[in-house]
Amino acid sequence: MQAKKRYILVFVSCAFLAYAYFGGYRLKVSPLRPRRAQHESAKDGGVQPHEQLPGFLSSLELQELQKLQGNQSRNPEEMPKSSSVTSTRRYDCRMETCFDFTRCYDRFLVYVYPPEPLNSLGAAPPSSANYQKILTAIQESRYHTSDPTAACLFVLGIDTLDRDLLSDDYVRNVPSRLARLPHWNNGRNHLIFNLYSGTWPDYAENSLGFDAGEAILAKASMGVLQLRHGFDVSIPLFHKQFPLRAGATGSVQSNNFPANKKYLLAFKGKRYVHGIGSETRNSLFHLHNGRDMVLVTTCRHGKSWRELQDNRCDEDNREYDRYDYETLLQNSTFCLVPRGRRLGSFRFLEALQAGCIPVLLSNAWVLPFESKIDWKQAAIWADERLLLQVPDIVRSIPPERIFALRQQTQVLWERYFGSIEKIVFTTFEIIRERLPDYPVRSSLVWNSSPGALLTLPTFADSSRLVLAYILPYPCATKYPESIVTNCRYMPFLLNSMGAEPRHNYTAVIYVQIGAALGPNAALYKLVRTITKSQFVERILVLWAADRPLPLKKRWPSTNHIPLHVISLGGSTRSQGAGPTSQTTEGRPSISQRFLPYDEIQTDAVLSLDEDAILNTDELDFAYTVWRDFPERIVGYPARAHFWDDSKNAWGYTSKWTNYYSIVLTGAAFYHRYYNYLYTNWLSLLLLKTVQQSSNCEDILMNLLVSHVTRKPPIKVTQRKGYKDRETGRSPWNDPDHFIQRQSCLNTFAAVFGYMPLIRSNLRMDPMLYRDPVSNLRKKYRQIELVGS
Repeated sequence: MQAKKRYILVFVSCAFLAYAYFGGYRLKVSPLRPRRAQHESAKDGGVQPHEQLPGFLSSLELQELQKLQGNQSRNPEEMPKSSSVTSTRRYDCRMETCFDFTRCYDRFLVYVYPPEPLNSLGAAPPSSANYQKILTAIQESRYHTSDPTAACLFVLGIDTLDRDLLSDDYVRNVPSRLARLPHWNNGRNHLIFNLYSGTWPDYAENSLGFDAGEAILAKASMGVLQLRHGFDVSIPLFHKQFPLRAGATGSVQSNNFPANKKYLLAFKGKRYVHGIGSETRNSLFHLHNGRDMVLVTTCRHGKSWRELQDNRCDEDNREYDRYDYETLLQNSTFCLVPRGRRLGSFRFLEALQAGCIPVLLSNAWVLPFESKIDWKQAAIWADERLLLQVPDIVRSIPPERIFALRQQTQVLWERYFGSIEKIVFTTFEIIRERLPDYPVRSSLVWNSSPGALLTLPTFADSSRLVLAYILPYPCATKYPESIVTNCRYMPFLLNSMGAEPRHNYTAVIYVQIGAALGPNAALYKLVRTITKSQFVERILVLWAADRPLPLKKRWPSTNHIPLHVISLGGSTRSQGAGPTSQTTEGRPSISQRFLPYDEIQTDAVLSLDEDAILNTDELDFAYTVWRDFPERIVGYPARAHFWDDSKNAWGYTSKWTNYYSIVLTGAAFYHRYYNYLYTNWLSLLLLKTVQQSSNCEDILMNLLVSHVTRKPPIKVTQRKGYKDRETGRSPWNDPDHFIQRQSCLNTFAAVFGYMPLIRSNLRMDPMLYRDPVSNLRKKYRQIELVGS
């Protein structure tokens, strides 16, 4: 028995020693390393301590660290006094290490370097048309500043779009030009735009021909290995004729289109007989069947294509000539987007615009604005190595998803990719959201209409309730009530959230004539009418007339409704004028009627001219209609626009036609967010036009709302006139008034880049309106007493 116990003790001891030896040895080798590397490490006697952990240093920094460790092991006295281990390299940058946030605390402004001086021959430095468009878009925007000390971002005056040595747009001597820039600072807080990098034969992605240092790259055709995530921005590749501003809208104009078109999958383009990017396109003929799959290529390009052609070139060229590219785009459900010499392709944007769902064949390509845009809602991925699986992939997609994908292509095209201006501004907003104190818009905002560019998180309600933009999920009624409340303040998000606008409205009366205030005056009657409304919460009078403000006793009684009078730089009386009054300095501008005043606390704003003649039933009915359409302008006086072929310009008419596209803000409801957007988002060129003409502010507001919603305004009942005809001094009686408004309309369309106004023939009437029934059965009885 004693011997048996001794044998057991010896066996357990040996087992423990074996476990300790082999188990302790295995702990020396990191499980994260490949098995082969573990064996090689064992042969070398182990690994260095820093190699056991996941690395966050570049290869150059690791080499420097190994040198330092080698010096330390040899002789501590021989170690260098300083080291470049912590020096920042371009490809190691993060916002925390290569960006100075302190320059951006006040405002997000962009400084564009002035053009370089003429050379010795008197020639201007080279610059492509597209780069000039980029600079123009910045310089004419609200982002621009001419003061470099106030700038958060710097944009080069040197054209860096095309860095292909063989290109005619290649700009030489960029390193020496960068060295002469006064604020270069190794590229810190600089933004560099680039479309093409590298040249034949390898088209290296990181070959720019200069050291970008710590600058942010806004670059097309970026790969996952070259993109510095959270620092660089991937942008789309666009051609030389791409518009500066809005340009052409998406090709899908309505929802009444079939889920499947004539062709299921299509592609037409050139192929490369040899070299990088040739493998995928050279194999596309395997998918072409001439029926629902049309994928045709040509090798007929370049100066020496005859010398390089292969056996399929002649056959491919004949098939290529059979199809029209635009016809394929418009009649295909899916459009193949294979890589070219570089990862990106012009066909990506062309497919988006046409409403043709992109099928991507470009492994490792970082899609444009991928950090914000959910491309799974608008594109399909395929693998270059599994080309023959593409037909099965597209055939397996159900019609419901095809419909949703196609709709999303139009949203993304119109909001982010329709012009160079939108691409540049989207790049700015992505960088802006990386700033520590700036609110972050949710994925819902970025991936739904009207998009992030028109959803300003600095809007007063949203800045106080910033959860609406930081929450990772969209707001809806299934979430807590506090979340729904936080998200309700954007008019175009209410339907998707299942929320309603806040109750009641604020009446804003703009006074430009300033007639004597008495019981028979139009302004006096208007205030009394508004006071009787069951939905009014506050009345705000904006006094822009030259006459002094009326005394407090001359204003009608408003009972429990607060009345605020604000003098817009005009004459004032001492001791106050209205029940609550204040004065602004400077020459009044007609755009001040749309300022986001603190006194406006309701979602609904009733905008009125001082000589408007409306009864209480008309106000209440229009408000109830607006609550069902809070993202639109709802009102009474309607106007229309039309294209005049004889003048090759837009026309403006006040004739009572069967359609309208404008509802004048002299008697209309709209959401208060549009006041903020009008003041803080619209181009300064537009506001300057209104300032100089002292006119057209109502037309501009209609263009703004239609641009945001892509919907027309709504006219209520058949009232045609809304002005007090006894007021003879009205500026609207000026014969030049109509000519001015027509000129404004064309200026606005030019700045927007397209005509945002949309025609409509819809009119909202109360129930039983004009029906031959007892008036006692009708809710809004006074409306029918108004003549048309």
